[in-house]
Amino acid sequence: MQLINMTTYSSCAKKLLFVYYLFIISSCCIFNFSYGRNLNPNFKVKAVNLGGWLITEGWIKPSLFDGIPNKDFLDGTGLQFKSVTVGKYLCAELGGGNIIVANRTDASGWETFKIWRINSTTFNFRVFNKEFVGIDGSGNVVAVQNKAGISETFEIVRNSDDPNRVRIKSTNGFFLQVKTEELVTADNGGNGGWGNDDPSVFIIKTSGRLEGEFQITNGYGPIMAPQVMREHWRTYIVEEDFKFIASNGLNAVRIPIGWWIASDPTPPKPYVGGSLLALDNAFLWARKYGLKVIIDLHAAPGSQNPWEHSSNRDGTIEWGKTDDTIQQTVEVIDFLTARYAKNPSLYAVELINEPLAPEVTLDMVKKLYQDGYNAVRKHSSTAYVVMSNRLGSPDATELLTFASGLKGSVIDVHYYNLFSDIYDNMSVQQNLDYVNTNRTAQLNTVTQSNGPLTFVGEWVAEWQVRDATKEDYQKYANAQLEVFGRATFGWAYWTLKNVNNHWSMEWMIKNVYIKL
Repeated sequence: MQLINMTTYSSCAKKLLFVYYLFIISSCCIFNFSYGRNLNPNFKVKAVNLGGWLITEGWIKPSLFDGIPNKDFLDGTGLQFKSVTVGKYLCAELGGGNIIVANRTDASGWETFKIWRINSTTFNFRVFNKEFVGIDGSGNVVAVQNKAGISETFEIVRNSDDPNRVRIKSTNGFFLQVKTEELVTADNGGNGGWGNDDPSVFIIKTSGRLEGEFQITNGYGPIMAPQVMREHWRTYIVEEDFKFIASNGLNAVRIPIGWWIASDPTPPKPYVGGSLLALDNAFLWARKYGLKVIIDLHAAPGSQNPWEHSSNRDGTIEWGKTDDTIQQTVEVIDFLTARYAKNPSLYAVELINEPLAPEVTLDMVKKLYQDGYNAVRKHSSTAYVVMSNRLGSPDATELLTFASGLKGSVIDVHYYNLFSDIYDNMSVQQNLDYVNTNRTAQLNTVTQSNGPLTFVGEWVAEWQVRDATKEDYQKYANAQLEVFGRATFGWAYWTLKNVNNHWSMEWMIKNVYIKL
């Protein structure tokens, strides 16, 4: 560009030329900002999720939990206690904020007590309305406190001959007993036997459980958890996996991580340090084998959904209820983007995974997505910013207008022919038709010419069809590849490996031979 001698121009002309130069410079900046990684418009993500690695999900590798003492009493497990003397279940009257009674013939929500584990035998019990069971000044059993203290702490003593027969010991040294259907107290010496005539004996039944990062680290405790988790991170996903991925037609990995990774090596209890080193290794291997990386914040502080993969302690959604959890999430995004922005393998950052409506509102996710987008852009003008649609929202297009104003934004949708009764009795052909018709329509709804890019961030070749052949799986996988391949950003299969091989991309490549 030829330089111009500004001294030959009038004051007005100088101002006009200055404005002109600002326009040219800003136009160049906008061009670079908008298109960064779109310089190759033919590139589409064909990824696999590395699920079960840096975020624990018990169903992927159940053996991880085998060494936990009393592993059926993990955080979030729902227990129901039936009195052997009156033959009825303990119940938090009105769901909580009241006394505990023993007058329910059947057990449901009010009769379910969710465990907060202190150690292998000592627990807090949280009731339906989120109060904790405790002992009042008269020795009566109540559920009135929103925070657990000494009087809300109990020991479960199991019968060695029948572990489903238990006593519940209070910190006052006495056991809970059912005096009448309307009066439960903590004043039994526990000196009787385990027969049906002892009012301090209960038969327990489990109703729901979680096996996530919180459960495994709190279950093993501060001594064993670091050993178990670091061995798992070291061996479950290795460099050879990245080589396998790259050599089989895939070009990216989506890596689910938890919010505590930003506090490594000393994350808050009960979490364990070391996952950040594993993520660092993933970036090294990705660069070596030419793979792109999508960082996926799968577990946000307070948990954005009630499931174990958000590291939920007991199924309660706390994320977004205060600005603190949103701000903390943004800080995690800022940390991760700053750490990897200069690594050529960083392709995208997903700000949160599967927030659940209606508990997580649209305003909550919009605040996160705006602030999280700004955090990414502070460090990178080229990384895509992925925004997960809310699960359970009646409007799949609710983010399109918002995201359209943010350059390099991507909407993430997840499609499973699972987790709903409508799929239970579908035949092979009905599943294929559903993919070709319904999934096509759903993807078209969120794909707009001037809108954000679209990403099918999770899908599987799993279904409810029994006795399906290899050819059936191949047809089903290829049908989804055909439809989801129209997503403008790409797709990511869930997951690389697990014990249920039909869920595994590794199994599909080796046994179904789909063409990627």
